[in-house]
Amino acid sequence: MTAQGLRPRSWFGPALVFLALLALWWASSHGDWISRVFLPTPEATLDSLREGLLTGDLLAYSSATVSRMLQGWLLASVIGIGLGAVIGISATARTYLQPTLEFMRPLPASALLPLAISLFGLSPNMVLSVVAFGAMWPVLLATVHGFAAVEPRLQEVAQCLQLSRRDFVWKVGLPNALPDILAGMRLSLTVSLIVAVVGEMIASQEGLGQAILLAARSFRASELFAGIVLLGLIGFASNALLAKLERRFLKWQQP
Repeated sequence: MTAQGLRPRSWFGPALVFLALLALWWASSHGDWISRVFLPTPEATLDSLREGLLTGDLLAYSSATVSRMLQGWLLASVIGIGLGAVIGISATARTYLQPTLEFMRPLPASALLPLAISLFGLSPNMVLSVVAFGAMWPVLLATVHGFAAVEPRLQEVAQCLQLSRRDFVWKVGLPNALPDILAGMRLSLTVSLIVAVVGEMIASQEGLGQAILLAARSFRASELFAGIVLLGLIGFASNALLAKLERRFLKWQQP
């Protein structure tokens, strides 16, 4: 059976789960299991989503959040890959820096918002710095692992060929670490979206986070759920696009 023949079946299960959750939502809201003040109907949510995108500010808010997410993610990726390559290629650097990395890695980015506010004020740069910090760790640690896992015999071959450190990183280390790096970047993209929304909520920056918070404070449940649905769509689309790019970059690994 061809891969094309498997695709409809591979989508059937996820589609069935999605429809079941949608049916449960519809039954819960229409059956008044939960007050509509807190749980709007799917139809009301769809109406708020359509109205917000066509005539409201949802499109501008979405653009601001996506821009903040992508900027923080790109900055985190550049810093994470650069530092990860430097640390991963050197056993000495890993020995000295690994404890510090393990100490800083679990720190939640949202907990650093007060520090970022004191340094940058309530500005877009403050949110961007926190997004980059939170999204950097998956890329950094994945890059360190990828470079550290280079086959020792490849290092011996590189020494025999008298490859410089730069050539070894570019021609041997990076291809070996690429699967780990791309996996870390996919996780980092999700983290950047989460931290961007949290930053917008706390720092009152324009975006979906601020829109959702204001809707919750005003008990506009349909607008709140519309924002949540939009965030889910952004996360799903960005992850699907990056997964497609990952398969393309790693095509040489496929049998």
